[in-house]
Amino acid sequence: METTTVCNTAPISPYIPSADNAWDSKKAIHAYRRMTFGASQDEIDTALAMTPNDFVDLIVDTAVAMPVTAAPPWGYWTFDDFTDYDTENQGYLEAWRLQTGYDILQNGLRERLTFFWMNHFVTGLESYNYSPYMFQYYNLNQTYALGNFQDFTRAIGTSGAMLFYLNGFQNTAGTPNENYARELYELFTLGLDNDYTETDIGFTAQALTGWNHWDAVGGVIYHNDSTWNPGVKNIFGQAGTWKYDDVIDILFAQRSTQVATHICRKLYKFFVSHEVSEFAETNIISAMATTFTDNNFELTPVLKQLFKSEHFFNELAAGVIVKSPYDFLYNFIKEAEITYDDLVINSLIYYAATLGQEMYQPVDVAGWQRDHDWISTSTLTGRWQIIELYASYILVNFPEDLRNLAINLSGDSNDPEFITTVIADRLMGKEFHTLSDYDIAIDIFKGDIPQGYYDDGSWNLYWDEAPAQVAGLLIHLAKAPEFQLK
Repeated sequence: METTTVCNTAPISPYIPSADNAWDSKKAIHAYRRMTFGASQDEIDTALAMTPNDFVDLIVDTAVAMPVTAAPPWGYWTFDDFTDYDTENQGYLEAWRLQTGYDILQNGLRERLTFFWMNHFVTGLESYNYSPYMFQYYNLNQTYALGNFQDFTRAIGTSGAMLFYLNGFQNTAGTPNENYARELYELFTLGLDNDYTETDIGFTAQALTGWNHWDAVGGVIYHNDSTWNPGVKNIFGQAGTWKYDDVIDILFAQRSTQVATHICRKLYKFFVSHEVSEFAETNIISAMATTFTDNNFELTPVLKQLFKSEHFFNELAAGVIVKSPYDFLYNFIKEAEITYDDLVINSLIYYAATLGQEMYQPVDVAGWQRDHDWISTSTLTGRWQIIELYASYILVNFPEDLRNLAINLSGDSNDPEFITTVIADRLMGKEFHTLSDYDIAIDIFKGDIPQGYYDDGSWNLYWDEAPAQVAGLLIHLAKAPEFQLK
């Protein structure tokens, strides 16, 4: 999978459209693919009627104001609240995956960031396999997705999912466990080997003891001094009888620049480019980190600064990230405006897992590394096969979706070359590399219809064969390298 190696040297200053750098559909599609999981044509048209500045404000402010997904009746149950635990728990796990799948399609940037943070503050469902903790973990990631990162870090460490996943529940004065302390620095805040020591980790683990208590199995886990280490701990040169909240306060006070830089680099790699150039490090990420610390670790100002920038909207930023399985599948639904229901969403969750992205179960504590890691011989052919299955399903069950896609994008054209080109350019992360690639796609779209019907203008998109022609084109496009990019 080739992506551009030319360095994007556009600045962090706001993008202001000009005659040479117009605000157009390509930029709007790029922004939607990065900030959300894609957009309908109506959403693209709405964006183009606004300035880029106002458009970004709308996307971000909508995400900030969006209420979290309502808690299910079992969201805060304890083990004793279940009547038939094995059956009910499994059913609730599946139901919440389905709910999450709908959220991805419907909640825009808020869910894009929710999934980003779930791959940052990683937990693995296999470690706890408990539906209330699954919901509570998701709820936290939604709540803080665009909020205060220091508060987020404080809250996530005492969630049931995290206390089980990184063994905080087993961390007591008598049997210390350093897993969470290590990952708190190495992965969650500072980055590998970035200004912390093994001594800092050891003392931090001692400060984090005591979170081993609940009033009922499966309930809220809380701190109790009976299992806390009351000794003096020296963390980043600060000595005291520290507890959990003290650790977070000391970390963000003593290592603010390191925290800000590490998080802003991850945001940059996720939203702009997996490869970080020296220019990006010194001119973009550094500026973001300054904004982050200046705003007391509030995420929204940093996100707005990045999304409004010339750097984000530069043409070299488009089509350089490999779609994750969820991008690949959900972008297709959103951008092709395909009907979906419970069966479709559950199928997408299953297929994403087969392609390497199992919901609530990243590969390890470091999370999915994304980009080129998504593509292998097996997963690439798997992508092709899944789109073929899905397009065939749509053709049988919702054929008018396929017809409407072509009608809406082409303005009800009857020119097969134009129809093919606009569909390809709308759905792919980059335009085809050569004109011959378009010629092949045009031939695929024409199918078995005799050329004479195209020549005399009698063929049109209302023919019975048209939905099958669109399905065939989509299956072909899904095999293109350009289709794997966003």
